Amino acid sequence: MNYFKKILKYALPYKKYAGLNILSNAFYALFGTLAMVSLIPMINVLFGEGEKVTVKPDLSGADSYIKFGIDSFNYFLTQKLEHDGSEGTLLFLIVIIVSLFLLKNFFGYLALYYITFLRNGVVKDLRNDLYNHSLELPLAYYSDQRKGDLMSRILADVNEVQSSTLSFLELIVREPLTILFGLASMFLISPELTLFVLLFIPISGFLISQIGKKLKKHSTKVQEESGVLLSTIEETFGGIRVIKGFVAENAFKKRFSATTRRYFDFSNSLMHRQNLAGPVSEFLGIVTITALLWYGGNLVLVKNTISGGAFIGFMSLAYQILTPAKAMSKASYSVKRGNAAAERVMSVLETTSSITNAPNAVSNLNFSSDIKFDNVSFKYDKENVLSKVSFEVKKGQTLALVGQSGSGKSTIANLISRFYDVSDGAILIDGIDIRQITKSALRGNMGLVTQESILFNETIKNNLLIGKENASDEDMIKALKIANAWEFIEKLPLGIETNIGDSGNKLSGGQKQRLSIARAVLKNPPIMILDEATSALDTESEQLVQVALENMMKNRTSIVIAHRLSTIKNADLILVLRNGRIVETGDHDSLMAHDGNYKKLIELQSFQ
Repeated sequence: MNYFKKILKYALPYKKYAGLNILSNAFYALFGTLAMVSLIPMINVLFGEGEKVTVKPDLSGADSYIKFGIDSFNYFLTQKLEHDGSEGTLLFLIVIIVSLFLLKNFFGYLALYYITFLRNGVVKDLRNDLYNHSLELPLAYYSDQRKGDLMSRILADVNEVQSSTLSFLELIVREPLTILFGLASMFLISPELTLFVLLFIPISGFLISQIGKKLKKHSTKVQEESGVLLSTIEETFGGIRVIKGFVAENAFKKRFSATTRRYFDFSNSLMHRQNLAGPVSEFLGIVTITALLWYGGNLVLVKNTISGGAFIGFMSLAYQILTPAKAMSKASYSVKRGNAAAERVMSVLETTSSITNAPNAVSNLNFSSDIKFDNVSFKYDKENVLSKVSFEVKKGQTLALVGQSGSGKSTIANLISRFYDVSDGAILIDGIDIRQITKSALRGNMGLVTQESILFNETIKNNLLIGKENASDEDMIKALKIANAWEFIEKLPLGIETNIGDSGNKLSGGQKQRLSIARAVLKNPPIMILDEATSALDTESEQLVQVALENMMKNRTSIVIAHRLSTIKNADLILVLRNGRIVETGDHDSLMAHDGNYKKLIELQSFQ
């Protein structure tokens, strides 16, 4: 229930609707009980039973307000019978009963109307918080998580919270009030019969609770497997070209089939327990009704302590309280199932980011001097990735990072952007430790072009606007021309309004990369990070983009990571990395003269 309580905090902004729902449910329960009680005088009129009161009751002489109310109604009914006869009185009572049921259903609708705003509002806010918090989490979090599982928590688990946990809110007032009003009316009709009914409730509750003990455990398994299922689908469609290229369809079919089999087994186990609740509660209800018929029949036929009409009314009330009791038992299963979903949701919301803004961090950074690595080391999962790396880049210079895969080049770029925090040492920009600069201020000074072109299923224009939200069409076209992308975009039927498909799959690899570069150009940051920016390009595209990159890097501080060493020959400073350490430093000519690691890399790629 702890997670259920945490989810309920999201209901606070909608407390007005909760209050209106409670009020409507109170009237629903009241009119529902009165509708059942009103059956008693109608049956008494039909069978000529009931107490006839010929003297108008006096409140001062009554034993209680309740007795005065009952006597007053009987007096009214007696007068009605004498004036209108049995047929007229019966018609009058039918109108009352129909009116009471109409009012009951009207307030029942109002209760559902108001709770809808609360339920959907909680889901909206919860989903927004999950999405927003996920964006704040560091890259390290995503390295350890399946994307499909996170999607499952935002979509399936939040839906489960709505359908299971929040549905309990609909019952938490209405059903207890229905039971309370019903028991009170039953007690007024026959205290003896009411006590007899109450003996069965604890027994029924105990038996039903035994069924639901392991429900949360099974629910958690179902929801976890749902995450695996979504991950498998997401990975399959994301890598469909590789799957087909390696004729791996059968392997992925088997993998998916194994996942659906586990989901099938867990879902069956969960549903069997849920489905058992209905028959058990209904059987216990029938046992209670049967016992009532036997015991109450004796009171009517043998002891004559209760009228037939009162007994039938009592039975109607007893049946009426069994229905909400059954609904509450089902709701308790829903809460267990929803609590498992809420636990998965809250585990994301309660995950704290290790990359946070320091108190009084610098929020307005205008890069003007240099970037300095001061004895920086970095570990990932206890594995050394960088060891005691130190260098300095002046404003306007180009720094090139070269080395074999896994040497630490991309790690340096990630640390400068503060996607990760250093394990030891410090990174300084204009003499300020980047941990003392807000993330938005730091990254606002940087542009990023990655090896993989990260584009979105949007128009070219909307993809560019990620770089600069308020950019004009003229600004975008200018950036596209600098990136040598305008030549193919202007030929498209809709120009920059063309949708480029999922991950930009309507474009070629070179076109996608040039569009990514245009996005970085549009942002116009003082620091540019190019992580294998030309690796996806063919020779012709590379030449086009290389000119654009050189123009873009003028009067700009650039950090270039490349396997294709032709792209970094003109760098002011080249760092050669090996196993997380700097093994050589210099410009292209000095490093070639040194006859070391850099020259070997050049010769391996046949660049002279």
